[in-house]
Parts: sequence; C-alpha cells; structure tokens
Amino acid sequence: MKPEIIIPIAIGIVILIVVFISFYFSKKAVIKRKLKKAIGKKISDFVSGDIAKVVGKVEFVGEPLIAPLSGRRCAHYYVLVEEKVSSGKSSHWNTLIEEEVAGKFVIRDGRHCAHINNQNVKSYLVEDREFASGFGNDATPELERYLNAHGQKSEGVFGWNKTIRYKEGVLEEGELIAAVGRGEWKTAEQAQLPDTFERVLEISATEQEPVYLSDDPETVKTAYSDMSF
Repeated sequence: MKPEIIIPIAIGIVILIVVFISFYFSKKAVIKRKLKKAIGKKISDFVSGDIAKVVGKVEFVGEPLIAPLSGRRCAHYYVLVEEKVSSGKSSHWNTLIEEEVAGKFVIRDGRHCAHINNQNVKSYLVEDREFASGFGNDATPELERYLNAHGQKSEGVFGWNKTIRYKEGVLEEGELIAAVGRGEWKTAEQAQLPDTFERVLEISATEQEPVYLSDDPETVKTAYSDMSF
C-alpha cells in the first residue's frame, strides 16, 4: 500500500483509539460501568460489611439545597459552565466553572433508609437543564450572578457576549438513584441524622473504591424484580 494511503489510515486509527480511551475512562463512563456491574441488594437485606448497590428514592434531611441555575430544591447538584474558544479554523470548549455540592439526604427503599457518607464519593448526575448565552443572547440575571460569584462574566472585550453554555444536574426529592459502597447499620445518632430515622444503613467508601452514585436511568436498574418503593 502506498505511503500516501497508509499515513491517513494510521492517523485515523490513532484518533479513533484516543477517542475510545477518552470515552471509556471518562468519569461518566466509569461511574455508570461500576453501578451497572455491581450486585444489587435491598437495603433491608444488607448485613454490616456487605459491599453492594442500593437503589432508593431521595428524601431530604433538613433544608434542601437550591440549585444555582434552575432554582430547584435538591439534595445534590452539579454545574458545568464552559466557554467556546476559537483558534484559527478550530474551536473547543474551555471549562470556566465546575461545581458539585452535596447536602444531607437519605435514599428510601420501602420502610428502610440508607445514608450516603459523602467523604469519598464519585457521582454522575444527569445534566437535565441546559442554558446558553452568546451573540444576540444575553445571560439572564441569574446566570450572570452565578458567573460573577465565581469570578467570571458573560461579556468579553468591548462588551461583546462570550459564547457560553451552562449545564446542571440535580437530585430532587423522590428521584430514584443508585449508590454502591460498603454498608454499615448505624443508629440515627451515629449517622448524625434526626431521631425519627432510628436505624439507617450508611453507605461508605471502601479502602479501594469510593462510593459511586448516579441518577442515570441505566444505573438504577436492579438485579431483582421484587423491589418496591
């Protein structure tokens, strides 16, 4: 085969390999893979020390968080703000802000609850709200306030709007989520929860792995069919 044919093919293969590796080892892909492969258990079936996946509905503990872009009440939120940067004939998205905040919440499976110990958690929240600002599309006051709070602004030189996209994912009350980690039964006092919860299963990281958590529909599928919420 001629070099002028071999070289483009080789470059194409290298590009495909790089894209595949980037996707396969991305945070989103890793978390979804961990949760999909994990053994699922009902909260009530856990014995302290078990490592498995639990699935349940989000329940607030105390005052919920307020998602900064959409204003939704939530237990956990993730925000990604990116600016489109052009250089010559190409362009890419540069991260301006990436923020994740977790509040106090439990997940409920029938009469039983699990509490996520958030000291070592890797999460993927579905980014179900998107906003944009740019040419002919000014940032809303809410978006501008969020940018300013993080040392950013929607306008560049000469007052022209930057091309910015905003993505937000949240855990809302009643939403079905999955988490995998080591379970330990604790009293509400030990888990620093209100007394009304009595006994809860605390999901924590192991020595080798963090707690993986997601609300992606693919991850909340269970390995058993008799689960009720």
